[in-house]
Amino acid sequence: MKHIIILGDGMADHPIKSLGNITPLQHARPKYMNMLARNGRCGRLITVPEGFPPGSEVANTAILGYDLNKVYEGRGPLEAASIGYEMEADDFAIRCNIITLQDGKIITHNGGNLETADADVLIKMLNKELAAPINAEQGCERVKFITGIQYRHLLVIKGGSKHIVCNPPHDHPNEQWEPLLVKAEQNAPNEPGRMTAEQTATLLNTLILRSQELLAKHPYNIAKANHGERQANSIWPWSGGYRPSMQTLMQQYPQIKTGAVISAVDLIRGIGHYAGLRIIEVEGATGLANTNYEGKAQAAIEALKTDDFVFVHVEATDEAGHDGDLDLKLKAIDYLDTRLIKPIYEAVGEMNEPVAIAVLPDHPTPVEMRIHVNEPVPFLIWHQGIKADDVQNYDEEACVSGSYGLLRLNEFMIIFINGTAI
Repeated sequence: MKHIIILGDGMADHPIKSLGNITPLQHARPKYMNMLARNGRCGRLITVPEGFPPGSEVANTAILGYDLNKVYEGRGPLEAASIGYEMEADDFAIRCNIITLQDGKIITHNGGNLETADADVLIKMLNKELAAPINAEQGCERVKFITGIQYRHLLVIKGGSKHIVCNPPHDHPNEQWEPLLVKAEQNAPNEPGRMTAEQTATLLNTLILRSQELLAKHPYNIAKANHGERQANSIWPWSGGYRPSMQTLMQQYPQIKTGAVISAVDLIRGIGHYAGLRIIEVEGATGLANTNYEGKAQAAIEALKTDDFVFVHVEATDEAGHDGDLDLKLKAIDYLDTRLIKPIYEAVGEMNEPVAIAVLPDHPTPVEMRIHVNEPVPFLIWHQGIKADDVQNYDEEACVSGSYGLLRLNEFMIIFINGTAI
């Protein structure tokens, strides 16, 4: 049997008064998700281990069956792998958003929905104006900015320390930014050959402040200001670490011989890289609600013809949650259901080899909170011949009574791949 996971990032939510105190999933009534739940088995999953932040880097890694206490190194190293930067032993890689600040507050974590082509110009400017002088002064390549996708980029510091405290910008909308600057961990260890945590935090904060001066003067942002639009006017580094050490999924699950990952997000591609999955790029995949759902569906169908395991990730529901846009989240749920799940389900029915389908989010991103929250998420598993439970709809409430009950972390992957109960 082959296996495909379809993940709607941040799709789970809370009851909303304007919807009659039901969740977006309940209100959207996704036809194909509900059908799969009705004919399959459901449950809930704790995706974030105790002591970890409810980020996508944590939750998606856990969903794939990894022990975060052994492999977690933050988003930076995963995104480095995705964009083809091979980290060296003394590298410290950290996610580097380009964000929007206004009136002393973080307005949006995405720089006003910054496009990759525009971001590339800004990142190259920052590398020239910030990294080059530091590197010349140090007599080595100490700092490097690397373009990623849209607002999500990479900052590499040679010999940097991971023992710092950073604040994800999407967790602090409309909050004052200065109190959220980088700090050293209390009692941070001194590691041979690396900067201290205090030195690393000071360097990152200096880069943040200097970026604001440079970006404010850039023609891109001057034009945005003239049109009354949100500016991409500050970098914001967070979630850094060293090169991770992870087994591939093939080493963990003998049933999986080959696999593929489909996502527009560097982070997910990076997880896939270390998990031994081939990365499939889909033209028009954006990470937003305007992503190429049909292209992703077709890529997944083609991958299932040759691979044992496929992981399809859609970011749109999470972005809508962070923007606090209920209408967009409802639309993204519908698109995920009708434009991605429907064609995959229909194609699976025509395949010679049986395929198990799982649908779930990685964490909730409630539109009224605009942040990730650490709560169990609903999941469904369906394949031909599975004995259905009593769940009739796929949503946060209905899945509570699912026959799988409440699972933790790698228990989901064990059940999904092995087809057995814990």
